[in-house]
Amino acid sequence: MSETAGSRLLPLQFAALSLAWGSSFLFMKVGLDGLSPLQIVTARMVLGAFTLVTITAVLRVSLPRSARAWGHIGVVSLLLCVLPFSLFAWAGQHISSGLSSIYNATTPLMTLLVTAAALRTERPHRGQLAGLALGLLGVLIVLAPWQLTEKPTVGSVAGQLACLAATASYGAAFVYLRRHVSPLGLPAAAVATVQVGLGAAALLVTVPFLDAQPVSLTPTVIASMVGLGAFGTGAAYIWNTNLVAGWGATAASGVTYLTPVVGVALGAVVLGEIVTWNQPVGAALVIAGIVLSRR
Repeated sequence: MSETAGSRLLPLQFAALSLAWGSSFLFMKVGLDGLSPLQIVTARMVLGAFTLVTITAVLRVSLPRSARAWGHIGVVSLLLCVLPFSLFAWAGQHISSGLSSIYNATTPLMTLLVTAAALRTERPHRGQLAGLALGLLGVLIVLAPWQLTEKPTVGSVAGQLACLAATASYGAAFVYLRRHVSPLGLPAAAVATVQVGLGAAALLVTVPFLDAQPVSLTPTVIASMVGLGAFGTGAAYIWNTNLVAGWGATAASGVTYLTPVVGVALGAVVLGEIVTWNQPVGAALVIAGIVLSRR
């Protein structure tokens, strides 16, 4: 494929990536009808790994050979895949898929927070601090602490806090990735394949002993897992890599703004989830905080 033809496909890949990551929360919610949270994560990682291995084989991408590289990527796999995916899947038992997608949009803010704490050479400037404060205000509005006295919902609060823990894990993963993996100069497709593959292998070995919940594989559950794994975890990594390479990291990160829109819309239309006023208002403040922090 020529460079011009590849450039023309970037808008389509941007739209596909927005749909893939925005629909992931719907797929997890549907998957809970027949699987436990850990079983969902295992299916997601295994199908994602199969997709990535197939792509790297077709493209003839070489995987890293050093034990050091595999060790660092293994840490990234835990922080960027296994832990946050598990937290989001667990949260899906207690909160709507649309609300989970809104919290997922806090990832850039969490990354900024972790960067400020872990990388002393990259202190945030005033604009980033203002954006972080605005985004955290948005998170507080979404969390809606004033509702706790009206209708206590321990599960809902725990689910929302789990989502924030997941995005904090994303933030730690990105910082670790930048410090320990990026300097190795490995192809992004190779890193993604090893990352998802290691996580899938670890889950296949441990989850059968940790989770004995019976599995109910209906056509809907199977379709949601294929969409979550092959579409939202496998192909999405390749699309994101192409966008960063073609448009740059800042432009490519615009997908962050569309993910909650897609997630909330699908939750409302497909699952009939109710959207309260504070959710879109808080989400708008989170997105505004991201924009301000990146100026």
